[in-house]
Amino acid sequence: MKKLLLFVDRTSTFVGHFFAWSILALTGLISWEVFSRYVLNVPHAWVLDAQIMLYGVLFMMAGAYTLAASGHVRGDVLYGFFPPRLQAGIDLVLFIVFFLPGIFALTYAGWTYANESLAINEQTFSPEPLPLYPFKFVIPVAGFFLLLQGLVEIARCVICLREGAWPSRVADVAEVDVDMLKQMVHVKDEDIAKLDEYVVREPAGKDGP
Repeated sequence: MKKLLLFVDRTSTFVGHFFAWSILALTGLISWEVFSRYVLNVPHAWVLDAQIMLYGVLFMMAGAYTLAASGHVRGDVLYGFFPPRLQAGIDLVLFIVFFLPGIFALTYAGWTYANESLAINEQTFSPEPLPLYPFKFVIPVAGFFLLLQGLVEIARCVICLREGAWPSRVADVAEVDVDMLKQMVHVKDEDIAKLDEYVVREPAGKDGP
């Protein structure tokens, strides 16, 4: 079971990393349009639509990856102090009551909208229109990966309730761990305290001591 969970984690991570490259395409497109518009005086009406769609792809397809990395925003003022089993119980209720219905609705409605868009060959409202249905198909695809990763998170909650500890997840790039950084550069707290003694302070003033 845990191998299956990690496999889904890796899949979500791969999808997130793959579509993260769209930021380079977005940056290149914006840079080229700025040059074309202000240097060559040749603007393109379709570029704005393409920028919006590229950003939408980047945002939507990062959802499952963010969930796999436990990176979504949560109000954990008290949650972080709870024991693992209580955390798992809260997460399980929230996943079942809110996450699953919402993501299922997103996926189902997105599939419907995408097929309707394809049927009418929907295009953007622009002097130089772009086809819109490929972008709309991103909605159900992103919903599918989110739903798959959500089922994995539910399984993790069940395992934690049974074993009393959270199962492992795939490690990826994370924020800098200050304690780990201290160990890597061999810096101790007392060394930092000694440095504080040499901090240059502003003089109290001409009339001061």
